[in-house]
Amino acid sequence: MFLSCGDSLFDMFIGSGDAQNAEHADALGTVSIDGIVGGSPLNVALGLSRFGHKSRFFTKISEDVFGRRLQAFMHSNNIDTSLSLPTTANTSLAMVERQSDGSAKYVFYIDNTADVSLTVDELPNDLPEDLRVIHFGSYSTAVNPCATSLAKLASSACNNKFISYDPNLRLSIEPDKSVWQETFKAFAKSANVIKASDEDIEGLFGANAEDKFVAESLDAGASLVYITRGGEGGSAFAASGASAHMPGAKVNVVDTVGAGDTFQASILHWIASENHIDASGSLSGEVDLKASLNFAIKAAGITCTRRGADLPTLSDVTAV
Repeated sequence: MFLSCGDSLFDMFIGSGDAQNAEHADALGTVSIDGIVGGSPLNVALGLSRFGHKSRFFTKISEDVFGRRLQAFMHSNNIDTSLSLPTTANTSLAMVERQSDGSAKYVFYIDNTADVSLTVDELPNDLPEDLRVIHFGSYSTAVNPCATSLAKLASSACNNKFISYDPNLRLSIEPDKSVWQETFKAFAKSANVIKASDEDIEGLFGANAEDKFVAESLDAGASLVYITRGGEGGSAFAASGASAHMPGAKVNVVDTVGAGDTFQASILHWIASENHIDASGSLSGEVDLKASLNFAIKAAGITCTRRGADLPTLSDVTAV
């Protein structure tokens, strides 16, 4: 069973329409917004559920209208929220503008909101016995009090749980790169598998620093490291010294929202379904890096053909 922790919000897509309508909206001072459930760790939980796994999510969920929709969405997608906590704090919101290449530009509204308000004393005392994998990532690992709380959960669970980590930098939320660097060090100490995009690596270590990222991740104790490069594909590295590289999927991109989270969920699915996680939460056996990359890149490509973080099912991926 999988547990994903942290970000849970609504992606609020700002409508553009055709040029004439956009000019009319500008003249009136209006903005059309369409909200879709999002949040990087929640997307990972969704992907794992759609791949057929028992998936749990741990966060604080608002009692506002967005929080109620989040709760309903998770229930309808078979994501267990029994560990999550209610709060009167507002739900986090992300304003999303699509760029001409399908990529997304984000502005976040998370001051004192539900998913970043988790405190250490609100961590679960006991984790489910069948829990094998815990995933962390994105702004919930960099914004306090949630960041400190999740780091404590990761460090306390890593002795017998398989830990997954995706830094997924959001510099519009926390512009201080040193905070993200300290966050990376904290979670990398606990992680068995670390995935990062080329953009995140540049944010953490500067330009041309992929080798540094891989080396520091493996030195911290990770067994597997993955790098994604958008349409250019990705790479995988193992502590054994093995590596693999795959080109990107050729798809008609609607937007890239949720693509990296799809990749993360796909890698976790692959590792678990190939029986590479032992009872002690460690990586077992030699992972077929090329095959895992191929599966994850296909899955992420499918998400790119859809609007928002609409992650594929297992049958969607195997049909490609």
